[in-house]
Amino acid sequence: MTTEVDRRVVHARLAPRRSAARATRWWGKAWVRAVEEAAYTETDLRAARGLARAGRVGGITVGVGELVASVEDEGGLATVSGTLPVLDGASRDALVETVAAESGRIAALLAGDLPHSLVEHADQMGVELLPYGAELATSCTCDFWADPCPHALAVLYQLTWLIEADPFVLLHLRGLPREELLADLHARTVTADELAGDSSPGRADDVDTALDAAVRAARILELVDDPARPIDHLF
Repeated sequence: MTTEVDRRVVHARLAPRRSAARATRWWGKAWVRAVEEAAYTETDLRAARGLARAGRVGGITVGVGELVASVEDEGGLATVSGTLPVLDGASRDALVETVAAESGRIAALLAGDLPHSLVEHADQMGVELLPYGAELATSCTCDFWADPCPHALAVLYQLTWLIEADPFVLLHLRGLPREELLADLHARTVTADELAGDSSPGRADDVDTALDAAVRAARILELVDDPARPIDHLF
């Protein structure tokens, strides 16, 4: 379950897993590659994977170009913060145009998929969604000798799980949260319809339908997280 405050999303603490680094989807593998590029030593990565697998990372707060989480180990509790470069105005507009270029792309994103063609198309327009190691800047309240420390790497490993499940987490980090992307798509479609002189319901309604479906899906996931919760809020 997530809650949103001031364009930040607080993701619930993730349960332990058998593997921290084994990404299963292509964009997750690209994220892991960046995480491992950012690390100084394999020893740090091993320690980070152990923390991530054991569920020692608290809920991760994702904002526009930023993330925060706490990590607990034998030394106590440490707080990790990190940043990722956000898209400038031109790149943001180019990304919205890229998503809108094919009708199935927004549906794929809402279904938890990141189309390879979308990322390739964006890259051709000069918009890089997937980061490289040097873009993952972190700091931690621990006294480790370097950044990223194992705590920070553990948070970044767990972010892989969030990004694989919902590519909008990656878009949010790059500066385009889900609701803002959908609003931009809606505005773009309405403008196109007006310029075409089409006053009848059309593509804008399709975006609204997608947004409504996304909200309903999120509420269903809330019910899955809390089966005892009344279902009236779903309607």
